[in-house]
Amino acid sequence: MDDKNVLGAAPVGRLMVKLAVPAVAAQLINALYNIVDRMYIGHMEEVGDLALTGLGVSFPIIMFISALSSLAGMGGGSRAAIRMGEKDIDGAEAILGGCTALLLVMAALSTVLFQLFREPLLLLFGASENTLPYASGYLEIYLWGTVSVLFSLGLNNFITTQGFATFSMLTVVIGAVCNILLDPLFIFGLHMGVEGAALATILSQTVSAVWVVLFLLGKRTLLKLRLRHLRLKASVLLPVIAIGVSPFIMQSTESLVSISFNSSLLKYGGDPYVGAMTIASSVMQVGTMPLHGLSQGAQPIVGFNYGAGNLDRVKQAFRLLLISCLTFTVSIWALVELFPGVFIAIFNDKPELVEVATRTLRVYFAGIFMFGVQSACQQTFVALGEAKISLFLALLRKVILLIPLIFILPLFLSDKVFAVWLAEPVADVLAATTTGCMFAYRFPRILKRREEQLHK
Repeated sequence: MDDKNVLGAAPVGRLMVKLAVPAVAAQLINALYNIVDRMYIGHMEEVGDLALTGLGVSFPIIMFISALSSLAGMGGGSRAAIRMGEKDIDGAEAILGGCTALLLVMAALSTVLFQLFREPLLLLFGASENTLPYASGYLEIYLWGTVSVLFSLGLNNFITTQGFATFSMLTVVIGAVCNILLDPLFIFGLHMGVEGAALATILSQTVSAVWVVLFLLGKRTLLKLRLRHLRLKASVLLPVIAIGVSPFIMQSTESLVSISFNSSLLKYGGDPYVGAMTIASSVMQVGTMPLHGLSQGAQPIVGFNYGAGNLDRVKQAFRLLLISCLTFTVSIWALVELFPGVFIAIFNDKPELVEVATRTLRVYFAGIFMFGVQSACQQTFVALGEAKISLFLALLRKVILLIPLIFILPLFLSDKVFAVWLAEPVADVLAATTTGCMFAYRFPRILKRREEQLHK
């Protein structure tokens, strides 16, 4: 691909489709890694509901590990795109090498720390004596594949950044297909239960990781993974982390949100309510993953053209991203509100859990139609290199609004469980409104500042 002709000159709408469609597909397929596990485990005879709840309790740690990949992957991808727009290929390759080294270090530290404190953390996160064996059994095996998870997710961003969206999608497709095939074999065929699901997942992620590394060492890639760049260098990584911290917080705070929901629901309702939240968070994961894909499709266009000074193309890319994100979130909102039972049946059919989950989904998703504004504006700030604003907006929805509301609303409402669920839509609407207003104010000023830089 000639990045000069494609990212800087091809029609923006067609380019967005070319980059975003494979990225959206990749994000949806990536969600299958965890979702497929829950689908199979939730239908295990007799213990399916408890095993499903156990997986939900381990979700904060899994999400935190995935979030680490964004710290290096999305931050590095954004910086690399700007370097490519400035025709600094060696600088972009230095970012790739530094991010690879950072992913290795984070994988090693995460594996050791989470293995050492696995069970105390799971109890803190909402596990009961009934669900702890399932949560711990799954996580013990999953953690040994941390390096594969970080490589497959983090380094894949550098493939998307170069415009190889289809190849980036294949990275995820290959792993997901492996997982779908291995899950029933290990869970039911070899009678390994939750441990089999974890083993299937990490083997599949390893296949994806090998695929990514081979591509970045091969002939097609514009940015090569070179040994001389494989080091932790502050001048390279600090700007990457400054940008990557926003998507990292967006995903890692999902862990804090999950902990807050699970512990509160265990207190006010018990295991069935934690199980219902596991289903709701699984549906939410599928519902919001495509937004990350849309952002990945727009990010190279925004970053490259901002670096190159093509500001009209930056505006076009944002408009298309906003329309796409809003269309998607409104559609998800309508489907869940009208047909919650369809989504619940994917995971479990036990009447008690289905009844609780139906109420959960309708309240939990009530404000998601606004999330398209939040995602489009925040991710455009990331692509433009606006680290401080991105960080604030990442903190706003979950840390500043949602987590406090989970604990505050039950103090004022008699239906404590309903109050916990209500925190999500309230936070969604407030955060999206604030983000939209801030973007409307800051975006034209950022472009004006860049235009002044170019004319100096």
